[in-house]
Amino acid sequence: VQLVESGGGLVQPGGSLTLSCAASGFTFSSYAMSWYRQAPGKERELVAVIGSTGRSRNYADSVKGRFTISRDNAKNTVYVQMDSLKPEDTAVYYCNGRRGYTDYWGQGTQVTVSS
Repeated sequence: VQLVESGGGLVQPGGSLTLSCAASGFTFSSYAMSWYRQAPGKERELVAVIGSTGRSRNYADSVKGRFTISRDNAKNTVYVQMDSLKPEDTAVYYCNGRRGYTDYWGQGTQVTVSS
């Protein structure tokens, strides 16, 4: 099983980034997929979650209206489009796949929002 995140980097406040997470080794279309993030000295927090079919999506209050989660089950990939980025969005972003008690994690990708 692999979840490989990409797309992180350095961006100025107000800018945009799109993170991707490519999945392999499990039945991607049967899993809810999420993005989490962890800032230095803070606990990992849920950013956004999308249901297995893509019909249901939920967001943390801190990113509502700025982040959009999506998935392509044909490509086994989940995305998060991040707009109007703020310095407080700086964190390592992790991809997660969950079905029942089964949980898979990626290795994370760094997002730094700074001028």
